[in-house]
Amino acid sequence: MSVLIGKEIEKALKNKLINIEPLEKSQIGPGSIDLTLGNDFRIFKKQSKIYHVKNHSHFQDITRAVHVKDGGYVVIKPGEMILGITREKITLADNISGRLEGRSRFARFGLAVHVTAGFMHPGISNHQVLEIVNLGHGPLALYPGTRICQFIFEKCDGHAKYQGRFVEQVKP
Repeated sequence: MSVLIGKEIEKALKNKLINIEPLEKSQIGPGSIDLTLGNDFRIFKKQSKIYHVKNHSHFQDITRAVHVKDGGYVVIKPGEMILGITREKITLADNISGRLEGRSRFARFGLAVHVTAGFMHPGISNHQVLEIVNLGHGPLALYPGTRICQFIFEKCDGHAKYQGRFVEQVKP
């Protein structure tokens, strides 16, 4: 696999190998595209009982949905994790995959934007869920619309299409 950079990203967008909606030209960087934080979150419920993590477990059982209006914010305390989602819907050709990464400007606050599962399969067509953790020492306010992470595109050897559990996710 090889990483798409600069003009190759723009060419893939033009040729519809990559489609991102909505997308402003200023979001396109030399080696990635910045993605913005959406308005919907899942906040973990405060509980002291043990939750058993098994193949049939559902994260919805231990979280609650929260919608934040534009201009508003959600607070994440030190050591806390919340789920967010990108505003952008990403559709990839069956020979393009990618990685979701945080941005260093926010990592310097102690913000980890995507804890695990950063690989995005070829052929996806969905919004990306963000596993956001505050590793810093003070509360952080997160605002919808902030360019919170970046997507790095990789050209694949061969073709495949993601058909998994989150194939059409639009909410975290």
